[in-house]
Amino acid sequence: MQENLYFYYTNDLHSNFEQWPRVATFMKEAKAKRERNNESYWLVDIGDHVDRVHPISEALLGKGNVSLLNDLGYDLVTIGNNEGITFGHEELFHLYDDATFPVVCANLESLQNQLPDWLQSTAIIKSLHGVRIGVIGLTAPFNDYYELLGWHVSDPYDVLETMVHVLKEKTDIIVLLSHLGISEDQEIARRFPDIDVIMGGHTHHLLRTGEAVNQAIITAAGKHCHYIGEVMLTWDHEQQKLINKQAHTTDISEFSIDKATKETLDNLQARADRILDEKVVELTESIEVNWYQQSEIMQLLTNKIRNITEADCAMFNTGLLLEGFPKGEITLGDIHRVCPHPINPCIVELTGAELLEVVRASLTREFMEFPLKGFGFRGKVLGRMVFSGIEVETAFHQNGQEYVVQVLMGEEPVDIERNFSVVVADTFTFGRLLPEVAKSDKKSYMLPKFMRDYLRDTLMEHF
Repeated sequence: MQENLYFYYTNDLHSNFEQWPRVATFMKEAKAKRERNNESYWLVDIGDHVDRVHPISEALLGKGNVSLLNDLGYDLVTIGNNEGITFGHEELFHLYDDATFPVVCANLESLQNQLPDWLQSTAIIKSLHGVRIGVIGLTAPFNDYYELLGWHVSDPYDVLETMVHVLKEKTDIIVLLSHLGISEDQEIARRFPDIDVIMGGHTHHLLRTGEAVNQAIITAAGKHCHYIGEVMLTWDHEQQKLINKQAHTTDISEFSIDKATKETLDNLQARADRILDEKVVELTESIEVNWYQQSEIMQLLTNKIRNITEADCAMFNTGLLLEGFPKGEITLGDIHRVCPHPINPCIVELTGAELLEVVRASLTREFMEFPLKGFGFRGKVLGRMVFSGIEVETAFHQNGQEYVVQVLMGEEPVDIERNFSVVVADTFTFGRLLPEVAKSDKKSYMLPKFMRDYLRDTLMEHF
């Protein structure tokens, strides 16, 4: 006898709730079909379902996301970095208290010697005809963040060395839920021949029909749930082995909206609105923001963070503020709308020479107009850099390009040999936007407060 086993998965929704009613339609239809045919199936999420860019996730601290997964009857979930490092320790500890599914993540550990009840390192599930499937979950090890929040994420390969061996003795098939990214998934497939399926995410890659690496099939469904992934495995009970692995993704953009899910989202939005309607300040006049010009509010915010950190200087880009504030009452919801990014300040150490290069790079047109996607940034363009603790004198070439004439700290030019503490948005500690910041050996992330928390404090102090 041959038995087909079906997995339907989502990854990296990032609280794109406009798409979720279509996800619900797809999942409900898939479940109904498998139940009519008396076939085994599971619904799985690979992490970053939560993103505090959305008011529902911000106000309800991710619990609204969990309720949506409950409603569709998800069977297994792992966590992404947005679940793991954008909440305080207690908020993550209780995030899945009401979940009706196990959260499988084998490399998340607590530095406070207590793990939440909902967390499992592995899970073993069985098909209708007794096929045993071992499931491992792994999340990306951003320990510079996790350890400041009271957690530790172990090396995925070290964890797999143990877990794969254990599950191999107890199960017929091994499935990895990987919020590690495609390069890591490929390497894992090469190193661990006993892993049969890797359902991935994190790097937002779309593998329309999966990718075979050695014995494993690797698959992922992009970002924002515009696609849903499906894996079908065929187990031969007589031969006692897998004889077929298939993976594909379905574009659900034309699927209808599930009305019950839309109604649930409307109710969640109403709850979020009530929470975020808390008044912060009353403005006697509007606050203007221009991404390419100096603005008072951005200067005040930059000054405040520098003063709090006691760094030598601070620099923050105006693109962090998506718009200004109108005259009148300003609420928590207004501040979240203006500054929705899950971005923290970070203090880095730079030499004077590196600091000068960062200043020069940040004032180029290419930098200011760069439409960054990812690294926590949820805005349109990076915008102009605003400085505190240093005075930047600029001029313009004949072609209109601005350039740096000199940078002063106090009344003296910056000493290129000296080391300086510089506080920046943590966005720039990743990637290649500002290489000198990214490669700094000393980084101190300021958690768990986001930029919008400092913006709120700035408004309360000055307005």
